[in-house]
Amino acid sequence: MDAVRVDTGAIVAAGESFTTEFKRSEVNDKDLAKAVACLANGDGGVLLVGVDDDGTILGAKPRHGDTTQPARVAAYIQSSTEPALAVEVALEVLDDRQIIRIDVPRADPGPVGTKLGVFTKRVIKSTGEPECAPMTAHEIVSLGMVTRGQDFAASIARGATQVDLDTQEFDRFRRMCRTAGDELAEFSDKDILRALGLVPISAPISIGAVLLFGTKLSVERWVPNGEVLFQDLRAGQLDSDVRILGPVLSIAEQLHSMIDDRNTVTELMAGMHRVEVPLIPTVTRREAVANALVHRDYAMLGPTRVQITDDSFTVANPGGFPPGVTTANILDQSRPRSPILAAAFKRAGLVERRGKGVNEMFEQQLRAGREAPDFSNTTGESVSITVPLGSADLDLVRFLLTWENDNQHPLNLDDLRVVHEVKSSGSATSSEVAAELHLMSATTKAALGRLVANGILEARGVGRSKKYHLTARFYDLAEDRNAYVRVKGVDPLQQERMILDYVGAYGSITRSQAARLCQIAPVQARAVLKRLADAGRLTLIGQRRGARYILPEAAFRPASAEA
Repeated sequence: MDAVRVDTGAIVAAGESFTTEFKRSEVNDKDLAKAVACLANGDGGVLLVGVDDDGTILGAKPRHGDTTQPARVAAYIQSSTEPALAVEVALEVLDDRQIIRIDVPRADPGPVGTKLGVFTKRVIKSTGEPECAPMTAHEIVSLGMVTRGQDFAASIARGATQVDLDTQEFDRFRRMCRTAGDELAEFSDKDILRALGLVPISAPISIGAVLLFGTKLSVERWVPNGEVLFQDLRAGQLDSDVRILGPVLSIAEQLHSMIDDRNTVTELMAGMHRVEVPLIPTVTRREAVANALVHRDYAMLGPTRVQITDDSFTVANPGGFPPGVTTANILDQSRPRSPILAAAFKRAGLVERRGKGVNEMFEQQLRAGREAPDFSNTTGESVSITVPLGSADLDLVRFLLTWENDNQHPLNLDDLRVVHEVKSSGSATSSEVAAELHLMSATTKAALGRLVANGILEARGVGRSKKYHLTARFYDLAEDRNAYVRVKGVDPLQQERMILDYVGAYGSITRSQAARLCQIAPVQARAVLKRLADAGRLTLIGQRRGARYILPEAAFRPASAEA
C-alpha cells in the first residue's frame, strides 16, 4: 500500500482511472474478487463499492445481513484470489450514504487471478477510459516471470542441443568483446555461456543461449516471436521494408549497418572548431536498438519495429515497461526485463555499461539541437521511443558548444533539458519548466541558478513570476538581436523600453534597427529615438548613415570600450 492514503472524496471527484474503479452496490462477490485482481495486476489502487461509473454516490447495500463487515470482505477476497491477495477494507460515508472502500496493493509477485482461473489486467482504452481486459496465456506467463524475478532467457529450450548453436555467433560475440575491452573475448564457447549465467553446453540449452548464439533455424523454432521489421518510409529509399529473424547480436549489427547507411551529417563551426551534427547520433542508434532487443517481451506476438521517416526515428517493441518503470521516471530507473541479455549486450559494448543509455540518448539528441526522445506512445502492450529528426536548432548548438569550449566544462543533462525548454517557450518560470520536464522543483531551481550564473540564461521579475530566457549572447551569435528584446520585453508596445534594452545589450542602435525592432516606420522610430535623446536617456553620435544612439555613460568611455 502507499504510505499516504488519498481522501475518498478526492478519489470520487477525480473519477475512474488506471488505479481507481467504481462498482454499484449490486456487484456480486465473484465480480468483486475479479475487479480487485484486475487492479492488482496494474499498479494497484482503490475500488469503491456503492459509486456509479459517473461518480454518483449510490451507497452500498449491506453484504452480511443488515451490515457489512469489512474483515469478512477482506477475508473473502484473500481466499478467492490466487496467489492470496491481502487488501484493506473500510466503510466510509459520503453524501450521507455508506460505501465500501477497498485499498488494493500491486501484485508482488503477480499476476493475481481468481480461484476460478480468471486473469484480467487494468488497461486504458483508446477512448482514454479504463477497463479490465482478459489476460492471454503468454501475458500471464510473462508477467509471472518478471514479477518473480525470473529471466525468460534462463528457461530451457526443450530439445535444443549444442548443434543448435552457431560457432560464428560465438566468434561475433568475442570480436565485440575484444573491441569493448572485455575479458570474455578470450573465453571458450562453454565458458562464455557459464560467465553469462546461461546453461552450460553439457546441460539442456537455454532460450538465452539460442537468442544470443543460436542458428537462424533454432531461433525460428524456439523464439519465433523474435522477428524485427526495419522500415525506411522516406521517398526513394531502396529496401524500405526488411524483415529479420535470427540471433540478436547479428540483428543488432544488421540494424546498425542499415541505419548508418542512411544517416547524414551537418557540419557547423563553433568558434575555431568544426562540429558534425548527425541526423541520428551513434549513441541514439545503439541504445534504441539494444533496448528494444534486450527489453522486449519474447513471449508476446509481433515484431520489434525500427522505422525511419522524414520527421522521426522510431523503435517499438512488444511488452510494456518492466515493473516500476514509467514514462515519467525513465531517466531515473534502469530495470532490464532480461538481466542475462542485458549483461551480454553490455559486455559486447552494445549498450552503455552504467545502465544510463536512455540518459545518453536524451543528451545527444539535445546536443544535436533537436527535441528530446518521446515515449508518449508507450502502452501496457508495447514500448515505443520516437526520436524527432526535424530541422536542428543549429544556432542553439553553436551557442552551447561555444560556451562549453570557452569554459572547458560540459553541461549536464538537466541543464540541457532546461535550456531547450526555455528556448522552445521563449521564456518560462521555474514551475513551468519543472511541470513540463517532470523535474523536482529543487532540481529545476538548481539548474536555472547554474545557468544564470554561467551566463547562459537571464532572469527577469521576482518571486513566482520570475521568468527565464536565453541571454543576449545567444541572439547575437544567431544574428537575431531583435528576438532577444522581444523575448525579454514584457509588452511589445513599450517601444522605449525595448530600445533601451537593445542598447544595453548590444551597445548602440541605429534608426533602421529601431524600426525593425519595434516593427514601426523609420519616421516613427526617429521620433522615439529623439524623445529618448531629449530626455537624456540616449546620446546621438555620428551623422547621417553613421548616426547611432548609445547610452549617455558610454559616450564618455574610450572608443575601444564601446560595444
